[in-house]
Amino acid sequence: MMEHIAQSSPALIPVLYLMASILIPIAGYFRVYWAYLVALLFSAAAFSLSIIGLLEVLNSGAISYHLGGWMPPLGIELVLDPLSGFILAIISGSTLLVMFYAEDSINHEISYNAMPFYSLSMLLLGGLAGMTLTGDLFNLYVFLEIVALAGYALLAIGNKRAPFSAFRYLTLGTAGAAFYLLGVSFIFISTGTLNMADIAAVLPYVENQTPVIVGLVLIILGIFVKMGIFPLHQWLPDAYTHASSTATALIAPIGTKVAAYVLIRALTIYEFPPIIDLLSWVAVASIVAGSILAISQKNIKRMLAYSSVANIGYITLGITLANPLAFIGALLHILNHAMMKAALFLSAGGIQNKMGTLDIRKMRGFPTVMPITAFAFIIAVFSMVGIPPTGGFFSKLYLVLGAIEAQEWFFVFAIVLSTLLGIVYLFRFINIAFFRFYEKSDDKVINQSDVLKLPFKGEQEELDSKKFELNKRNEMSPTMLIPVLIIAVGIILVGVFNGYIVDNVLNFAVPDFTQFNK
Repeated sequence: MMEHIAQSSPALIPVLYLMASILIPIAGYFRVYWAYLVALLFSAAAFSLSIIGLLEVLNSGAISYHLGGWMPPLGIELVLDPLSGFILAIISGSTLLVMFYAEDSINHEISYNAMPFYSLSMLLLGGLAGMTLTGDLFNLYVFLEIVALAGYALLAIGNKRAPFSAFRYLTLGTAGAAFYLLGVSFIFISTGTLNMADIAAVLPYVENQTPVIVGLVLIILGIFVKMGIFPLHQWLPDAYTHASSTATALIAPIGTKVAAYVLIRALTIYEFPPIIDLLSWVAVASIVAGSILAISQKNIKRMLAYSSVANIGYITLGITLANPLAFIGALLHILNHAMMKAALFLSAGGIQNKMGTLDIRKMRGFPTVMPITAFAFIIAVFSMVGIPPTGGFFSKLYLVLGAIEAQEWFFVFAIVLSTLLGIVYLFRFINIAFFRFYEKSDDKVINQSDVLKLPFKGEQEELDSKKFELNKRNEMSPTMLIPVLIIAVGIILVGVFNGYIVDNVLNFAVPDFTQFNK
């Protein structure tokens, strides 16, 4: 029975999410809380199936599922292997925790759009699961469009500027999808198939043809737009800043990572062609630029958005260095970054709800008002910087070792430089929030105890936040706090057991680079 479920999991997981997106409006018609329960239950079921599927492929090898019994290339093929199983577990696990968190946050920020939010979230996840599992380039485009449409709508539900940010994302995202589709058409012209396995078999005979090269370039360009890599990241900071807290926490940890997964698939089909050397430099530019841009941000969500640009650069660099250590670093960083960004954006949502601001300069006393949230937040920050024993330290260590193995010393320097820049912008927040301006006179009342001295000019008056004098300890509700704490503990556990994860999961997902001509 369990084996049959595992063998069917490639089809069941996206179907579960898509079924939930249909059932939620029906349940929400009677009561919005029922819509929330449907989203939560189906998310739990999808996560359970993801774990079952991952364990099955680690023990028995990849699963190929043919929809309707039609064999590829005529039929649709879904493939669950260690790599897609690992990504799918991250997607479904992150989603389950965000859905657990969602109810209170949504009721506070966007209660008027709660039911559409749940339905669109499930549609988005169905698309992401489909992108991860499909073995066909055109079907990947179809799922990509499902993700895009649901993502545009989710990001448009937020503050007054959210629709404009979503429109910018729609414009750039549509251009990215068009590049991808055009690239796929060039490949189809040259190979006569859209099935990834068949393309990989034919490409060695046509890899030097112009349409094949142009197709790869267009596909990579489209994927880079979706990843938000520098300088194609323009949609990302505004979209993450102005969307609702739950939407940001849902999309930021997994959206760009699935695009990175598609990049892995594309480069694997092409056997990691020489263009990866150029892509490595683009990745380094993203690492440095994202870190520098994050330093000047005053809004915490915007600062985290720019740090995502840097972190997607880390992942891309690990992929394009094309050696086992760097590749393991990239995969481990996909996991770590998903957890870090989930914890940070979920905490930011709680801060916004309880302290009424996302302005870093106005977060004095945050650890006193929300001590447990602050504890989880600081663990995620340590992981972002790369302080042991958090997971972020070990993924960066693997990336550095991969760069050393490739004898790319400038890339080693860039990773170290970005880490130092990360210390600057993240510890600026810690300095303001944790070490200045407030002392707790008793367990209920917080009094301002110092005068703010910040590096921002002309803002001192705004920072005279006497309203905080009346702030009491005001933690997030248990349903919001528990997922954040689970992720914080997970960040440490991933660090402590990184060797076990690498040996028992990631090593099975690493391609055989010895057969590729770099």
